[in-house]
Amino acid sequence: MNTSEKVAYVKGLAEGLGYDDTSKEGKILAAILDILEDVAHDIEDLEENAWDLGEAIDQVSDDLSDLEDIVYDEDYDDDEDEDDEDECEGCCGCCEDEDDEDYEPVFYEVTCPACSNTITIDEDVLDLGSIQCPNCGETLEFDGIEGEDEDEGESEDD
Repeated sequence: MNTSEKVAYVKGLAEGLGYDDTSKEGKILAAILDILEDVAHDIEDLEENAWDLGEAIDQVSDDLSDLEDIVYDEDYDDDEDEDDEDECEGCCGCCEDEDDEDYEPVFYEVTCPACSNTITIDEDVLDLGSIQCPNCGETLEFDGIEGEDEDEGESEDD
């Protein structure tokens, strides 16, 4: 039973008692019942407004969630990758594996036996088996390098 129904029930009980609304007590009782009826209607209006506001808040929350998805769910890393690609410009293919989130490149330092120049290479270059020293042009061959913990690779001449 809602508040309006309860007030109507009490008003019906009072009328059933046959109170005299011309007496002092009857006038007070009638005024109290009218006030209760007005309060009950105001409460119903407030409940309806609260329900409408709750639905409006839910709609705003849904809209905000949609906006957050658009703004924040785009891969933030993609923007960083684009910056890296701009710097690298795709010249050597070294950035191809960076799209994989778990990829961490491993670098090795190799010293040329001919000119003692130390160069840094990654796994892709290491997999080639050999390169030319950028300083003196000597061919450096790689073999026997195992694991990611090893910082310097072995180098040999032809």
